[in-house]
Amino acid sequence: MDGRDLVRAVAELGTARGRGAWRSAWRHRRADAVALPRRGAERARVPGPLTGTEPRPGGGVLRFARSELLVRVTVGGAVFWSWDGAEPTPSYAVTGGGPEPDPRAALEADTGGGWRVVSERVTVAVSRLGAVEVRTPGGTVLRRELPPRWWEPVGPEAEAEADSAGGPAGGREARWLSRAEVPADARFFGLGGRAAGPRLRDGAYRLWNTDPKGGFGPGDDPLYITMPVQMVVADAGTHLVFHDNTWDGRVVLREGEEGAGSGPDRPGTSELRMEGGPLRCWVLVGTPARVLQGWSGLTGAAAVPPDWALGYQHARWGFGSAAEVRRVVSGYRERGLALSAVHLDIDHYDGHRVFTVDEEKFPDLPGLAEELRGQGVRLVSIVDPAVKAGDPLHAAGQEVGERGAFVRDARGREVRGEVWPGECAYPDFTDPAVREWWGGLYGERLARGFSGVWHDMNEPVSFAPFGDATLPRSARHALEGAGGDHRAAHNVYALGMARAGWEGLVRLRPDERPFLFSRSGWAGMQRYGGTWSGDVETGWEGLRASLALVLGLGLCGVPYSGPDVGGFGGSPSPELYLRWLQLGAYLPLFRTHSAIWAGRREPWEFGPEVAEHARAVLAERERLRPYFVTLAHLARRTGAPYVRPLWWGAPEDRALRDCEDAFLLGDALLVAPVLECGADRRAIRLPRGRWYDTVTEVAYEGPGQVLLDAPRGRIPVLARAGSVLPVRSGGGGVGLEVWAPARGRTGGGVVIRDPGPGFGAGEVERYAVRWAGDTVLVETEAGAPAEGVTMRGL
Repeated sequence: MDGRDLVRAVAELGTARGRGAWRSAWRHRRADAVALPRRGAERARVPGPLTGTEPRPGGGVLRFARSELLVRVTVGGAVFWSWDGAEPTPSYAVTGGGPEPDPRAALEADTGGGWRVVSERVTVAVSRLGAVEVRTPGGTVLRRELPPRWWEPVGPEAEAEADSAGGPAGGREARWLSRAEVPADARFFGLGGRAAGPRLRDGAYRLWNTDPKGGFGPGDDPLYITMPVQMVVADAGTHLVFHDNTWDGRVVLREGEEGAGSGPDRPGTSELRMEGGPLRCWVLVGTPARVLQGWSGLTGAAAVPPDWALGYQHARWGFGSAAEVRRVVSGYRERGLALSAVHLDIDHYDGHRVFTVDEEKFPDLPGLAEELRGQGVRLVSIVDPAVKAGDPLHAAGQEVGERGAFVRDARGREVRGEVWPGECAYPDFTDPAVREWWGGLYGERLARGFSGVWHDMNEPVSFAPFGDATLPRSARHALEGAGGDHRAAHNVYALGMARAGWEGLVRLRPDERPFLFSRSGWAGMQRYGGTWSGDVETGWEGLRASLALVLGLGLCGVPYSGPDVGGFGGSPSPELYLRWLQLGAYLPLFRTHSAIWAGRREPWEFGPEVAEHARAVLAERERLRPYFVTLAHLARRTGAPYVRPLWWGAPEDRALRDCEDAFLLGDALLVAPVLECGADRRAIRLPRGRWYDTVTEVAYEGPGQVLLDAPRGRIPVLARAGSVLPVRSGGGGVGLEVWAPARGRTGGGVVIRDPGPGFGAGEVERYAVRWAGDTVLVETEAGAPAEGVTMRGL
């Protein structure tokens, strides 16, 4: 607890919620002191020398003096290995039973007394002491995992402690460490949502989903979504590594150094320390596109949001009444500002209790929803997991299954925490029966007229003036029937809640794909929707952190995300608000949001100049909405995020690998937001090829750097030569905006139109662009002329 936290904690003693938080924190601390005794004597061990092998499909088992290693190459080239008998499933991240072993890959002797598994895309080599190398088909080492090290408790309490850990992932109580080496030129990305980045510098990154208590900026870590997922990009190739373990842990990264002259290189290192759980790992190699396609196949395809959820959305904690919602929506309509949705925060609840409505302030919520829907605006509801103790919903939950719906302590009593409604219980979303019960509750939200939901406070949060603001680590969870404690369940709590909500909404409305996004989550969360930044601080650093979060999450397989435009807790200046709005217009989730104590976020509140610029920003987002629909469907089909780093198509370009202030939107657009106060020009690093300024249509050649104007009213956006963008035409249909290829070059693109509100995949339209004399032809896959084409860049 730092000085500010101490002052806040003492001040909160004067409020009922503050006193409840103190009581809850003390109860949690006592529960852990009783159920999780301090660590006693421990025994360190390493695998030891190789003693034998057993071939199996796709690889085999290698037995060492004190452990055994399973190595498997799967169909498609994904590599799996694990120690001490851990299997790929059950897993919260991996779908089904995981990919099948590659029948052509076999365990064979390697040089130096080790063994290897050779496949078409990758070679895995294991040394006689247990080091694991992932090599390209040409033999270049992409990653070298040194032999792991464990610390196991010894003594009479060790067995009982191991039993309490449990979990569907083969949980165990032993701590372990794994250290990997990567090429000296490698750069690290990922690890979930990180405010610093997207390139992860030297330092320690914790793997424990956390509410950072107020606005956060680039220096804050961890945040709401942590994942043991790294993408590592080097000259030799790109690989993604995933340690499938839900426990608390820490990743320590150190970039390498290339030797000067004849000096040796110092490799980059990634050290992973876990407090328990299985040591099992997946590695995928290839281009960034191939890696994320494999990751999507492993962990599940991304949900496609409804068409309207790809438009601009307005949220606020503190609308306060239906009349205020109507006033805000009218303000957008009267000023000609596009608006797709309004989000209601916890202040629309009755006493902050989930699945209720304050009937006095919102007397006819279904009527309000119908009225707004007639204007093209949907209502979206917040949903928190905590259920007020003594509430009718709490009583109903106590009747679910044999043990009730709520998390319990080691002695079988409900775990209580302090949240917005007061003293609360927590549904155990690792129990299938609880997920089914909770999913059915969303029928109440649909009956109220809501078209979507956003999950908040699901790390999960229990207010605390000291210690960890979550459930006690000794709290017991079902963990899919395996049983275990919060150490194994914490990081997947929100994932289970998202699954419950998604599956419930699908059951309730099977012909309409849900709109759901969640503040917290884990690997595989893309199956159930997306996420947003959480309480990003209002300031230029918060603006920069917004972009880092979206890029980093996309490289972890979560393509739909976005920030609170303007920041959550403060009052942005007109310049900062406008620059944030301009960035948000090119991110998947485009939503402004603010706290009840923060300044307004309606564009007209910042003056007529900002309102006029905002009209152009929102109109451009509407014009590009068919392109976002295409990107959403491509993300589901291929795993490629909407928002991509500049090195996406050229990971070998070191200058692009270090560029963090611009991004690609799909294959067609390069967006260069203004992230510095007072800037009216900015330098942009271009990937290879010709790029057109979408306003002036001036062409620039990459690779290289250019300096472009960035006046207050717009940010630089460039289009790739030869690209095809689906855009909204004047009549509301979809047209094609085509940017001319360079002379002697060709181009093309794909378009996927919205198939409607259901789960249709959408038909893929492919277009080719080429020069024929002095004319640019745009043709369908069948060779017919494309219709509705607007040529640009001629």
